[in-house]
Amino acid sequence: MADDEEEIVRGPVCSYLTYKSEGDRLYMLGEYEKAINSYTHALQQEPRNRNCLVARSRCYLAIGNTTLALKDAEASQLGNKEFYKGLYRKAETLYAKGEFELALMFYHRGHKLRPDDHNFRLGIQKAREAIDNSVGSPSSVKLDTKGDLSLFYRREEKVVPKTKSQLRRQKLNMKQQSMKPEQDEPKTSKTVRVLLGELYGDKEYLEKMLLDKELVRTNTESGGTIQDMIMSGITFLDTRTEFWRQQKPIFAREREQRIKQQSWKSQRKQAESEQTTFILQRMEEIDMLLTDGFPVECKSKAMELVEIVKEWSQREVPNKAEFLGNLYNTIGLAQVELGEFEDALASHQKDLQIAKKHDNLEAKSRALDNIGRVYARIGEFAKAVEIWSEKEPLTKSHLERTWLFHEIGRCHLELGNNVEARDYGLKALASAQKTGDEEWKMNANVLVAQAELKESKLQTAVTFFEQALSKAKLLNDEPAQVAISNALKDSKNQIALAEKVKQEETAELQEKQKTHRLRQTKTQSEDTEAPAEEAVTEREKADDTETGGTAEALEKGETEEEVTEKEETEEDVATPKNE
Repeated sequence: MADDEEEIVRGPVCSYLTYKSEGDRLYMLGEYEKAINSYTHALQQEPRNRNCLVARSRCYLAIGNTTLALKDAEASQLGNKEFYKGLYRKAETLYAKGEFELALMFYHRGHKLRPDDHNFRLGIQKAREAIDNSVGSPSSVKLDTKGDLSLFYRREEKVVPKTKSQLRRQKLNMKQQSMKPEQDEPKTSKTVRVLLGELYGDKEYLEKMLLDKELVRTNTESGGTIQDMIMSGITFLDTRTEFWRQQKPIFAREREQRIKQQSWKSQRKQAESEQTTFILQRMEEIDMLLTDGFPVECKSKAMELVEIVKEWSQREVPNKAEFLGNLYNTIGLAQVELGEFEDALASHQKDLQIAKKHDNLEAKSRALDNIGRVYARIGEFAKAVEIWSEKEPLTKSHLERTWLFHEIGRCHLELGNNVEARDYGLKALASAQKTGDEEWKMNANVLVAQAELKESKLQTAVTFFEQALSKAKLLNDEPAQVAISNALKDSKNQIALAEKVKQEETAELQEKQKTHRLRQTKTQSEDTEAPAEEAVTEREKADDTETGGTAEALEKGETEEEVTEKEETEEDVATPKNE
């Protein structure tokens, strides 16, 4: 023991990875306090390591120290509020503290960041059930007149003096109210006994010790009295009783609730067997391993449990098929984390086959969702679109539809189907407006803008980029603001360049038209001069011909008058021809 203390005082002597791995191993063995020491040594070397803070927070929660667990969870989110592991750890700690409303808020935030993470969905469900159990439905609330109402009675006395019948009725009411706690006590005692279980005997023992007046007055070495210690223990048990009463759905996990409410129709009324309880406990451990970032251990344990479940009969495990589907789903998620995409596809396909065989629509939707994600991760966008299109009728909420439409649109954009990408982006935007989720509105606007940009509709793309930028400013998302601003700037530059090119083309076209008109004018003027010259030449030839003919006629002995008459006759004949 002294050596251990000396080692802690000396501080870290190994590397960060050594202490972190040692802490993980100790956590798996259930030695949470030793694991905390290892994580503390690791954090001395890397104080801001988020994963190590989350791991230590998990250990603090395991030993019941919710204060330090919450402190580490919040420290893991410093500088990055979207660190989903820290967000989940914070929500779990708040739930353990009994602050169900705050826990529900952080579960919702995590679900928006990681819609595919079933742990956030499970957290939302159990937080809502805890709130309903602690508050109850409004129809079940009945107001009574318990408590000190003397102030109101005094006011009534000042207004109207009471008669004897009124006084008699008041005494009767007070007597009935004083009797009610005695009537309710057996029921309350029974409830406490159920909630405390084995601890109920300890509470009774402490209450009997209070009756020993000499014992309770005895002083302790620390300076207090035995009575203080007894009251502290009773107070702790009362606090735990109230917490467990509100936290009743802590055991009603997602799978266990299906077993009780919507398990296979032929087995609904059958009680849970020991095998079922064992499977539920092991599956919860496996889910925690995946959530906490241990995909290798998660896959190994899930495969072992699959082989165990297969050996049991349907009678021993009424929901055998459902358990196997959930296990294959978990194995597939772990394989995706490890980069084993082909194996992940095979695991999710098995989950889908089981869901189709038993007509389990929720499991079918889950399997299609995960298969589409794997195809998208490996670049098979056409197959991802096909799978997600099959899932579309199975969606239940606007938020789920928003995510699905956005992912299908992204795949179409990668395939070069710009029109389809724009249409699905508009669908995602419409669904996001129904949910009121500003982040998904931003994502949908960016998708539509990118599709319009590839279609060379620059002005429309600028409009959607501007809308996305306003959403990013509203969310105070600086990385998104920078990325969208750069895309918006590039789009505007393209518009300016396109206008400049258009102006140059217009000027060039005008110059060509001007040159063409000049050529036409020159050609027309040349065409006009050529016929005139030809006409002069023909006239000269005609005159020469006439002169020669006259001379010939005179030589033949014709008179000048006959020659003149002949020429006039030829001109009269030639005039219509020329016309």
